Amino acid sequence: MIHHIELYVSDLARSKRFWGWFLGELGYEVYQDWENGISWKANDAYLVLVQAEERFLEASYHRCRVGLNHIAFCASSRAQVDDITEQLRKQGDKILYEDRHPFAGGSEHYALYAEDPDRIKVELVAPCD
Repeated sequence: MIHHIELYVSDLARSKRFWGWFLGELGYEVYQDWENGISWKANDAYLVLVQAEERFLEASYHRCRVGLNHIAFCASSRAQVDDITEQLRKQGDKILYEDRHPFAGGSEHYALYAEDPDRIKVELVAPCD
């Protein structure tokens, strides 16, 4: 079981808006909140965002480099995938693989693929097996 995942972000306020809404829809609640970071928790696992120091902002994130490619979450249903997809579209967030959505992962893989403000891929899949 994962204890927590910590992501350094380029703009904490912008990332809080994206992740706070998204994680809230999945049942996560704010766990810790301080000047340079925030975390949300569900059950025993939590996700942490920390503002990256200015001296590290020049080298931007890219999911195809060595490191984290994406974070995948379980949806409660296909309807939840559809609802969250529509809400992200309305908010102007990037939906990946629109031409193949919601089957970009294959015909048996019903999922949303989106990007957070730092272009970290976020996946929401139903059902989770």
